Amino acid sequence: MTSPGSAAATDRTALLSVRDLEVRFVTRRATIHAVNGISFDLDPGATLGIVGESGCGKSVSSLAMLGILPQPAGRVKAGQVLLDGRDLVGLSEHDLRQVRGGEIAMIFQDPMTSLNPVLTIGRQITEALRAHLDMDKRAAAEEAVALLDRVGIPDARRRLSDYPHQFSGGMRQRVMIAMAISCRPKVLIADEPTTALDVTIQAQILDLLRTLVDSEGMALILITHDLGVVAGVCERTHVMYAGRFVETGPTTELFARPKHPYTLGLLKSVPRLDERHHRRLEPIGGAPRDMRELPTGCAFAPRCTYATQASWEVLPLLEPTAGGDHRVACHNPVPDAELVAAGLGLGPDADGDAEDDDQWRP
Repeated sequence: MTSPGSAAATDRTALLSVRDLEVRFVTRRATIHAVNGISFDLDPGATLGIVGESGCGKSVSSLAMLGILPQPAGRVKAGQVLLDGRDLVGLSEHDLRQVRGGEIAMIFQDPMTSLNPVLTIGRQITEALRAHLDMDKRAAAEEAVALLDRVGIPDARRRLSDYPHQFSGGMRQRVMIAMAISCRPKVLIADEPTTALDVTIQAQILDLLRTLVDSEGMALILITHDLGVVAGVCERTHVMYAGRFVETGPTTELFARPKHPYTLGLLKSVPRLDERHHRRLEPIGGAPRDMRELPTGCAFAPRCTYATQASWEVLPLLEPTAGGDHRVACHNPVPDAELVAAGLGLGPDADGDAEDDDQWRP
């Protein structure tokens, strides 16, 4: 995967390339600046996490990629979403239906509201198979059984005739995954796939996603507020705040040496499994940015203890840190000494004790 924070042209075409994407929600009362110029590349088989607080623009970005923004308010103001070099922005609804499910698919965060309550599970899975793969009714039913079996639903053939309310929360999420992978998409977007599930079921769902990515070679975008989920699944992580990426990089590097104060705040608010660093959880002070107007400078400045005059006046751009593949949009990045004091920055260069990222996993 190329440096995802840069919109510069590359020598080859990525599987999915998002360029300067901007999304607005326009109502009679206000215009909401939901996404404000994000860019990234995703290669086949790559795993990318997008993390941030609720309302930062994570889910809206994915809806824009699929062309399913709430209407009539939602609209893509600018940017491109290139799938195999084909720009999805501006495609007709007919053309988008051919792409959705077939080439790019999404697992929504609430399966109970995403599944049709009056149709059987079998009906909902076979409809996608018949629409995209041109299967007859019998072949689609057999494939549906195979899909349910693959995602770990016992007695799959009998359960084809069951309705969503007859499944547990974890089983409904497995059904959603089966539907999403039914047509072998090139890109799978998982939007908070473990929300409201207990820890054991969360681990099972994440293991299933990792297995599917490895076996199918599909690329995965994991959207979540749970840093532990990202640590266990994703090779790269993008941290999002107020509709922009404020830090991007390899997950292990970003977790070990976060350079943006917001990323540091997210990590300090997560319980740690290791016993060497006994500390109280520290919430991020202040409130998320009001998205009705864009700031002149850094959107995080009102909540940031590292803010300088430039933070209020000049919008910081994603720039490489010393490592090059790790980028941060900050006028005053967090110093390494602060990371060590916070029990972070524990790579070999910090204290000689190279920890892995298991401490973050659920």
